[in-house]
Amino acid sequence: MLDPSSCARLQNWGFVDPAFLDERFLRLASLLEELESCVVAYSGGVDSTFLLWVARRVLGGRAIGVLAISESLDRSELEGARRTASLMGVALEVLETHEYQNPDYLRNDGARCYHCKTELFRVIKDFARSRGILHVLDGSNAEDMDDFRPGLRARNEQGVRSPLLEAGLLKVAIRRFSQAAGLPTWDKPAAPCLSSRIPHGTPVTAEKLRQIEAAEAALRELGFRVVRVRHHEQVARVEVPMEDFARLLESDVRLKVLQAIHQAGFLFVALDLDGFRSGSLNAALSPEQRARAGHLVSITELGKLS
Repeated sequence: MLDPSSCARLQNWGFVDPAFLDERFLRLASLLEELESCVVAYSGGVDSTFLLWVARRVLGGRAIGVLAISESLDRSELEGARRTASLMGVALEVLETHEYQNPDYLRNDGARCYHCKTELFRVIKDFARSRGILHVLDGSNAEDMDDFRPGLRARNEQGVRSPLLEAGLLKVAIRRFSQAAGLPTWDKPAAPCLSSRIPHGTPVTAEKLRQIEAAEAALRELGFRVVRVRHHEQVARVEVPMEDFARLLESDVRLKVLQAIHQAGFLFVALDLDGFRSGSLNAALSPEQRARAGHLVSITELGKLS
């Protein structure tokens, strides 16, 4: 239980819901206060939306949200991110990133995310410097240390801070706090970039990205909230949660799914019987490929940023 002075600090920032009377939440707010000003790499997802919301409460206009757009961003995600920012009363800065011009990114080996994040943080850091702001923040949380995250290496190299991770916040807590804040993203499914649907070792192309985007949009319109369409050249491998199998295989729904995916440019459609698995394509990477991608980030290295 927080002491009265800590509760008063939270209330002064406008965090009046009892859900925020949490040591980790106070740690996050205090960390942001110490930064004095920051630029948040905002995507409209659960983590970065929550981080931007807290930063704006604590720092006001000294916390700026930056939304980066590129070829691999699903356009529905772009519009959703803008709507959410508008609901929060935050005027976003929209910047273009150009990872798509990097041959190392297009080659799509195990380090693709590293090249993407390197470009993202470079662009945002340049923007921050132009505003005289020292700190760039991202939405990495404490669970990301247990996943395959080559982008962590890029973040470390460029001195980007991850306050949610530093405060020890897990996804379940971030969703709970987001719900208490009234953020529409509190139960939003994860939405990684479209390039993550293309198997490692298969080049990324604009045509493939648009095929994936069209196919997944059609499935969402049919009511499938969590969906991935993995691009295996002529084959679309569809991942949905197992509890959605029965509905997808209903005769009329199945026909609509087939029609939409064929229209997106795929010749064959396969349903993955393992169901939805976040990052399922990473299973094909060997331990050596994972190590080369630089995902092994120690707690000691993280401590250098805090």
